[in-house]
Amino acid sequence: MTILDEILTHNEKFVENKEYEKYQKGKFPNKKLVILSCMDTRLVELLPKSMNVGNGDVKIVKNAGALVSHPFGSIMRSILVGVYELQADEVCVVGHYDCGMSSLKTESIMSKMKERGISEERLDTLQNAGVDLEQFLKGFDSVEDSVRQSVSTIQNHPLIPQDVPVHGLVINPNTGKLDVVSKGY
Repeated sequence: MTILDEILTHNEKFVENKEYEKYQKGKFPNKKLVILSCMDTRLVELLPKSMNVGNGDVKIVKNAGALVSHPFGSIMRSILVGVYELQADEVCVVGHYDCGMSSLKTESIMSKMKERGISEERLDTLQNAGVDLEQFLKGFDSVEDSVRQSVSTIQNHPLIPQDVPVHGLVINPNTGKLDVVSKGY
């Protein structure tokens, strides 16, 4: 049985037994907060529990490293939608210690791409078309500095209102302890 088959089999029973009823909430976050967090598997349940947020309390946007790497990319768009359309009043960037992005090396990921069938010719074509793969696939050295950079990008974005506090935290993926990098108040 494939992973998708397992998911669909479970989903059929989930819907049939009306297990969804306990998760039905409105689309507006109760705590009026957007959280940008890393997609790390250790944070799926730990992050909400450590921050005392439940289903319906916040909008959570996830990506590799909790990064706002482009001021007009999909992450920033999601934050703006959270603020303007979904009534969020604050934003919180939550990075984590032992993040895979802190050890990401462009050469390593490109080597793995080649091993999986991405040709050198395709990589050259992208480079020649103006795609800076070194920058696109770059990790970071310090999670605190990375969180500060994402907070700064959000705070200084021309479309974010000045009255929206943007906070920066780093979570320990083993204990759930939150360290404050910056308070937006």
